[in-house]
Amino acid sequence: MNVRKRILITGAAGFLGSHLCDRFIKEGFHVIGMDNLITGNLQNIEHLFGLENFDFLHHDVSKFVHVPGTLDYILHFASPASPIDYLRIPIQTLKVGSLGTHNLLGLAKDKKARILVASTSEVYGDPLVSPQSEQYWGNVNPVGPRGVYDEAKRFQEAMTMAYHNFHGLDTRIVRIFNTYGPRMRPEDGRALPTFIGQALRGEDITVFGKGEQTRSFCYISDQIDGIYKLLLSDYPHPVNIGNPEELTILQLAQEIIALTNSPSRIRFEALPEDDPKRRRPDITLATKILDWEPKVSLKEGLIKSITYFKNFTTEDNRNTNKHI
Repeated sequence: MNVRKRILITGAAGFLGSHLCDRFIKEGFHVIGMDNLITGNLQNIEHLFGLENFDFLHHDVSKFVHVPGTLDYILHFASPASPIDYLRIPIQTLKVGSLGTHNLLGLAKDKKARILVASTSEVYGDPLVSPQSEQYWGNVNPVGPRGVYDEAKRFQEAMTMAYHNFHGLDTRIVRIFNTYGPRMRPEDGRALPTFIGQALRGEDITVFGKGEQTRSFCYISDQIDGIYKLLLSDYPHPVNIGNPEELTILQLAQEIIALTNSPSRIRFEALPEDDPKRRRPDITLATKILDWEPKVSLKEGLIKSITYFKNFTTEDNRNTNKHI
């Protein structure tokens, strides 16, 4: 009889975490989801609660983590990920990237499990080169408003590689670029859900600066596929997973207005401090070692996302766009 591989997924009730739970359930794993629900939502995983190969633990990984039984894999995806969250809970953001990562690396060492940690394109800060490859060291302000998130993730990468080099731990690091799709919170605060919400309500769409800053958006199914392939690969160093199709924030706003057939107009506001001017992944490494590249076009992904957001009551989801 085949024994199911057991995987712990932290941040399981969040946007990425919940989709990862779905993927690993589909692949035949026994999934243990963990979340303290500070930004996650149980509705994202409630469809899994009746399954024999899914368990949920309500726990903060910044505190000692105990999981009974064997573990084959750990995915560390617990962390606030949008400016409105990490500006609201900056200390918790730093703790989950530092103490939480340390606890989970220790657990992986104890269980002899492979661990993949979720890093971010924010480790590149406001980049001076484009596209950003894994060899670029970044341009980050450690004491700016975004520093609590950026430096938590940079520390997380350093700690992970220290465990890999010193203890021989089996590690993976994914640098996630802007990802979107169903289960994003309408009040998430990032450009895409904010624009969709404003367009569906017929409100002005708030674009910061002149809207010339660029982003590259990866649909959730493509992102999850890249993460899955990276976990099962033999590559221990950071890998970018994102869509290299680059567009300006103004172009994104115009596309969403067109797809929603909205009467919304664009309103320009002051650019936030340390807002990255360009964000585009170099995915040469992912294509080479994972045989991965995104498949879902921006238009196709936006249509799916707009359909999802139409099901939400958006009256209270106001202009909190931070363009990350």
